[in-house]
Amino acid sequence: MSRHRHLLPFAAAALGIALFAGMDAAMKGMAAALGAYVAMLWRQAFGTTLSAPFYLLSRTGWPSRAALRFHLMRGGVSAIMAVTWFYGLARLPMAEAIALSFIAPLIALYLAAVLLGEKISRQSIMASLLGLAGMAVLVAARLGAPGERHIDGVLAIFFSAALYAWNLILMRQQSQVAGPAEVTFFQSLISGSWLLLALPVALLLFPSLRLWPSAGEWPLLALSAGLTITSLALLSWAYGRAEAQALVPIEYSAFLWGALMGAIFYGEKLTISTLAGTGLIITGCLLATRSERHATPVVEGAN
Repeated sequence: MSRHRHLLPFAAAALGIALFAGMDAAMKGMAAALGAYVAMLWRQAFGTTLSAPFYLLSRTGWPSRAALRFHLMRGGVSAIMAVTWFYGLARLPMAEAIALSFIAPLIALYLAAVLLGEKISRQSIMASLLGLAGMAVLVAARLGAPGERHIDGVLAIFFSAALYAWNLILMRQQSQVAGPAEVTFFQSLISGSWLLLALPVALLLFPSLRLWPSAGEWPLLALSAGLTITSLALLSWAYGRAEAQALVPIEYSAFLWGALMGAIFYGEKLTISTLAGTGLIITGCLLATRSERHATPVVEGAN
């Protein structure tokens, strides 16, 4: 029985990553149909509605000033991060987009040094060089691809990954002043509110923006919100019961799920260059986590 209990966090983490990949698959279609901004706006509306009961039942009072500060900051970062992520995801194969996003924890190493005063080891520097080499392989393959190269999608993924690296630092600071139910609810509420405030600008830049989803799109948006909340709960539970370094390898199963779902739902093919670049990036990330001091590992789909 104790052995099974020991395995439960790993099973929860694996299921959480799989559900996040399912959310990405649903949102890829929604971002292509509605645009990343509108799709994310409605997903956050559903997310706020679904997470509110859990927060209201668990709360012991109004969030502290420190917690509200992190909620506001991380909500804004998350809103931009998610829109740029889904913009890129709508233009690139899922496996390739997820592989490019794996550069985030390596960026977080350097942000942790600047923002948290953590020391960067020689091993971490070598790890980041491996990650950059993998990224170079993926970008070179994209530049040499026939037809539409979608470099705008690559740039959007890179920008999202950089923001996600900052988001990892904020998440680490936020977890010290707020519980999981509070974090989940306020992230949905505040990031959705930031997106809503940007609506006049979005309409000015894109007058033909379709704000109202069709009847067939509502279920997918609700599903993506439900998958997000369930995944975050599973991963939060898992990381509270097992060491982060032990769970890190499971995080990279997102690539396998992304490749599978991209093939099933969008007919995407997995290339040798994508496998090679992903291998280098993951090797770099795993090498970095073996350092005594490291930033919080990537949680794929935390968009």
